[in-house]
Formats: sequence, structure tokens, C-alpha cells
Amino acid sequence: MRNAIGILEVRTTDRRDFLKTGLLAGGALAAGDRLRTLLSTGEAQAVAPKAARSRIVIARDERLRPGGKSLDPDRVLDLLDRAMMSYFDRDDPVEPWKMVVRPDEVVGLKINCLAGRGNSTSVELVNAVCERLQHAGVPAENIVVWDRLNRDLEKGGYKISYEGRGVKFFGNDALGFEQELSAYGSVGSLLCRTLTRVCDCVINMPVIKDHSIAGVTVALKNMFGAIHNPNKYHLTVGDPYIPDVYKLPQVRNKIRLIVCDATTVQYEGGPSYLPHWAWAFDGLIVGKDPVALDHTGWKLIERKRSQEGMQSLEELDRKPTYLDTAADPKHKLGTNDPNRIDLIEV
Repeated sequence: MRNAIGILEVRTTDRRDFLKTGLLAGGALAAGDRLRTLLSTGEAQAVAPKAARSRIVIARDERLRPGGKSLDPDRVLDLLDRAMMSYFDRDDPVEPWKMVVRPDEVVGLKINCLAGRGNSTSVELVNAVCERLQHAGVPAENIVVWDRLNRDLEKGGYKISYEGRGVKFFGNDALGFEQELSAYGSVGSLLCRTLTRVCDCVINMPVIKDHSIAGVTVALKNMFGAIHNPNKYHLTVGDPYIPDVYKLPQVRNKIRLIVCDATTVQYEGGPSYLPHWAWAFDGLIVGKDPVALDHTGWKLIERKRSQEGMQSLEELDRKPTYLDTAADPKHKLGTNDPNRIDLIEV
């Protein structure tokens, strides 16, 4: 069995002392330097033009929870390897990560912990991703796991850590937000400094949930966790706000990959965790196209709702129309056309 990676002891310190001391007291490490100085050190790697078709991989393991509800860390790593090798068409589990990040980059993992331990991006999956990133040459201290608030991460089972040589875990309340608005279309927001000044690139790690307003929340809406005012953008099923936030240059240009935690799918009652409407799908979904991936997640929810004799989201006036907007000629964030999505199940 592997040891867990990067889950460190919490240091008792308040936010004022944390900022006053420059965030880290450790050595001159790349991520530490950025956290100390809050200075960006480079442009994000350019995003390659989208192909005419989008590839989405679903990997599942019916034995992911042997003997109960807990995920088996070794099987989660195996599942991640299978998904990544299939998506990137490689035979070695480390090679795909070398195609996503460089060893000299600070890599952010944007997780989702709003619903608590029951349906947050799982600790086991985050540990597996951190392990493979380190095998690909990224030092542990250059991996930053983040979400909206420190308390969200703690609810999801993570221990806040700003210091030392291991993986860092903290929320936007640690570093705060930029002072100048970033704007696109209908949105104007302050972006978190973790995204703008610390991370060279981001791996988007959402969960799949029904959403009482937006219909569904997967990869696109997960980036609401990077702005200071997501409460303003939940009108009209999140359309066009959700794609407009993702279209912000600092968001779309830094996201390299989406690794969606589909071990549990909340098909009703979301975004909260309600166990009687939680489906142990025991899978991961990997892709680069957020629209195609969200379309896939939406269809999973609709399939389960149909099996349970529930109304569709469209019948409930919660169809995620923002997917059409995200795919339109203005946004060009991806495709929600099933005929252009190569869906691979492994």
C-alpha cells in the first residue's frame, strides 16, 4: 500500500501572521517564493487549438470500494492510470503527465469541497494525482491544492498546509483576490491570487453534481471557485455566466486538463451532499474539452434520474443551457454535439 502524499499537519497561525511572514518560512523553492512574494513569474503555456473532435474517457472500477464506502487508494491510482493512458494513448502511466506539465512549473489542482466529505474531490484521487505529478518531475512543494475557502478543504477531508516541502493545501482566503476586475461578457470578477500569481497551470478536478439552479455543476462551474462573487452568477440557470467566467483569459489559458472525480454522482438535491440521491458511479472522467466533459456528466445524471423514475432537468426547467452558450461561436470553449465527442469507456 502506498503512503498518502502531501496531507500535512496544520500549523496554528492566523491569516494576518501568515501574510505578514510572507506565507512560507522554508527554503527558496519555486512555489514558496511565489507564495512569499505574491509575484507571478511567467506566462501560462499557450493553449493548443481545439481539434474538430473532442475525446472524453470514462474509466470505472466496480471494486473501488472494497468492503464498504471507503475508496481503496491503490485502486484509485490504478483507475487514474487507466484513464490517463487511454486518453493520451500511452503505455506508461507517467508519460501522460509529462505531456501535461513541466517539472519547472507550479501546478494547481482546483478541487471542489463545497459538499463536504460525502461528495468532494476525494483525498485518494488528489493523492494519486500528486504522486504521478511527482513521478513526472514536479516537486511536491510545487503542487498547490486549492478551493474557495480553508474551511471547505477541511470539510472535504484535507489539512491546511502553507509551509514545508510537501504539497500545499489552502483556500482563496489565504491569499485573497486581485484588486482589478477581470471581465468578459456578462461577468466582472476579482480573480484569486492563487490562480493569477502562484500557479503556472491548473488541473481542473471537479465532481459531478445536480444543481438546484444551474442544472448541473461539473468542470465549467468548478471555476466559480476562482472568483470573489460567484453568488451573482446563478440567475437563468447560470447562462451565460458560467461560460463567461471560464472564458476569462487567466482561467481558460491556465487549465491544461480536467480529471473529474465521478466516484460519487449527486443526481438530485445538489449541490449539497444527500446520500439517498448519491450514486456510487465509481469512475473518473478525463478530457481537455470542458463542454464535452460537462455534457457527458449531464447525460449521466439524466440517465440515473430516468432509472429512478424522476423528471428530467429540462422538465424541471433546469436544463443546463449554458452548455450551448459555451459551445457557441463567441465562446468556443468546446463542443456539446454528441456527434463530435469521441466517448471512450475503459
